[in-house]
Amino acid sequence: MPDDSRIEFGYGVAPEIYETTGLTDPFAEIRPYKDDEVASVVSGLLQNADFLDTLAAYRLGRLAAFLPRPLFRPIVRFMLAREVRGVSDVRSMQLVIERYMTRMIEAATDGFSVSGLEGLSDSRSYLFMSNHRDIAMDPAFTNYALHRNGHETVRIAIGDNLLTKKWVADLMRLNKSFIVKRAVSGPRELLAASKNLANYIQYSLLQEHSSIWIAQREGRAKDGVDRTEPVIIKMLSMSRNKREQEFGEHIRGLSIVPVAISYELDPCDAMKARELYQKASEGRYEKGEQEDVASIAQGIAGEKGHVHVTFGTPLSGDLETPEAVAREVDRQITLGYCLHPTNLYAYRRLYGADAPVPDELYLEEGGCSLEEFESRINAMPEEHRPYALGIYANAVVSKLALAERLQSPC
Repeated sequence: MPDDSRIEFGYGVAPEIYETTGLTDPFAEIRPYKDDEVASVVSGLLQNADFLDTLAAYRLGRLAAFLPRPLFRPIVRFMLAREVRGVSDVRSMQLVIERYMTRMIEAATDGFSVSGLEGLSDSRSYLFMSNHRDIAMDPAFTNYALHRNGHETVRIAIGDNLLTKKWVADLMRLNKSFIVKRAVSGPRELLAASKNLANYIQYSLLQEHSSIWIAQREGRAKDGVDRTEPVIIKMLSMSRNKREQEFGEHIRGLSIVPVAISYELDPCDAMKARELYQKASEGRYEKGEQEDVASIAQGIAGEKGHVHVTFGTPLSGDLETPEAVAREVDRQITLGYCLHPTNLYAYRRLYGADAPVPDELYLEEGGCSLEEFESRINAMPEEHRPYALGIYANAVVSKLALAERLQSPC
């Protein structure tokens, strides 16, 4: 391959996939769609029968089950075409999505607030690493907070396990999502996919100056314990040129900013509690075929109460191992996590009405009363309730543990 067809990434590291395939765009299979690709992808979605049927079920509800598909598909296509009229690039597509987001916040939350953005520049890129409670809404609320405060929106990491159909992948990639390949066939393939992902993230941040959102772990923290998986940090370090950079220098260059997202109410708390109970009682849990889709739908439409997003500060200092980086991300997320009254309701129900809570723990106003919260928990099977309470209470436990560590002289 001629030298002028190569593109150098980051600190002069070209992805290995370049060598083996000759692709001029080694990220073509995983990156978000570009502006000049948007129109054709939108046109394809308007002709996709499966996508139109799914949208009809959402828009028309039970009525869609009784109408012949040849009848309602043109109706749905017309409605959708009207909404995306004029969409010709990524930004115009995101403005359409913003309208949906604004309506969702009005319908399914009791308020939305943000803190920490005043310490970040709106003219540079960051790698936002957040806790992970909801599949779709965690990056959506992060994006919404950034957009409403004059920052560019982020590119969102999404696992290919959620992209079961091409139209789903198309829809996500129109909204600046990039694909994390998990369904690979073997160790060598997984290593190659991880290196390509790390190179893409670095290229996005340092060459295209586009911020990234990534979760601190693979899969949601269903028990309410937010912990960073060091393997995520190890993946990010695969883009490092080991001859030219130390690990800590590379991490600082990525400008990792921890983000804490807190929900007064978890729309999926009953589903999570059922899974946690089955794992504890039976040793395993078999996920249903459409369970992720159901979780996404419930997370979007379900009542969330008040939602708060806290942006931390870019990682700095001597963080020379993946474990050290993970601990600092955990510290900032725990510190920035916004406790709601529902967290205290659950904590005191599990640990006693007189369980001590330090005065300095920040409490955000909430709209869910103790009686409403008790009714919500009591509607679940009795054996599921301790796990549902833990989803809320563990945020308090983490705060208390962090406060104790900070006070310790060791």
